Amino acid sequence: MSINVTRSSMPPFEEYCDEIRGLWDSRWLTNMGCKHRQLEEDLQRYLQCGQITLFTNGHLALENILQAFRLEGEIITTPFTFASTTHAIVRCGCKPVFCDIDPVTYTLDPGKLEALITERTAAILPVHVYGNLCDTDRIGEIGRKYGLPVIYDAAHSFGVFRNGVSSACFGDAAMFSFHATKVFHTIEGGAVCCHSEEIRRRLCDLKNFGIHDEENVPYVGGNAKMNEFCAAMGICNLRHLEEEIEKRRLVREHYDGRLGGTPGLRLNRVQENTRSNNAYYPVVFDGFRLNRNEVYAKLSAEGIIPRKYFYPLTSAFACYDGWEGFDPSATPIAAQIAAQVLTLPIYADLTTDTVDRICDLILG
Repeated sequence: MSINVTRSSMPPFEEYCDEIRGLWDSRWLTNMGCKHRQLEEDLQRYLQCGQITLFTNGHLALENILQAFRLEGEIITTPFTFASTTHAIVRCGCKPVFCDIDPVTYTLDPGKLEALITERTAAILPVHVYGNLCDTDRIGEIGRKYGLPVIYDAAHSFGVFRNGVSSACFGDAAMFSFHATKVFHTIEGGAVCCHSEEIRRRLCDLKNFGIHDEENVPYVGGNAKMNEFCAAMGICNLRHLEEEIEKRRLVREHYDGRLGGTPGLRLNRVQENTRSNNAYYPVVFDGFRLNRNEVYAKLSAEGIIPRKYFYPLTSAFACYDGWEGFDPSATPIAAQIAAQVLTLPIYADLTTDTVDRICDLILG
């Protein structure tokens, strides 16, 4: 049996069945029913955010928040991210402008941000990576200085708190993905957290075909509503989230104990004053006797499936060949990390024996 880079956590079967049982009576399966409303309330409490809107997935959540801010022009972001970030910008009719990353946190480097701002800049879209939070203070200062909204792709940071403050609270808005591979999931799903009631109302309309009420359609919207079965899964999974994060912490610490201090390996360290969600275990192979691709091949041959996450940079995607500004060499640190990083398997029920097997293959 293969050991994948992650494995979806699920609540007890009976718990989920109990949660969805009432749907057979109500037959209200979508369109913001009782489960949808309960999950929004539960998440708002957990994330300590002012406003929250659920979506059918994180990508549509991101597209909708960009549309809700009515952005036109350039959006400064990072190429060291999942395809969704860049695609959302392009699909909303804006142009991505790529900023290089910090070599320690792998997040957008605020020291290189201001030089990219022009009269065409409409927003800043940083990405929290591997559960590492961006330098939200400095990015926020720059956003305010130039009057630019800061919208975080927070897909990797659910359950991360800095000085007791949730990642949902930073910036003008934050998008979360609740995909099945995430620490917290709703099978498929996503959410936007924001501070503005007006933006939230706009999001609710946009995700429902632009319909505000039965006789008023003020926006050209789409269909991005979370269904009741996905919401019920989220309600159940949220009850077990802290246990999930703790189990992942033990896996991460076992990896650290085996791989820490090895020349040529750079491990991801938990940020100061931050509660990590232990979502990913990235290792940068920089001067190790095997390069990243050789380690990937060695593990894969043994049925262990790590991931080159993120490789290639989104600025190197074939679909953007020839596009202006899509030049991986313009972000050299991001290009270097993308060529060297490998995320190893990590999930709540990954055994220490399996972690030892993985480490033995890397070190042996």
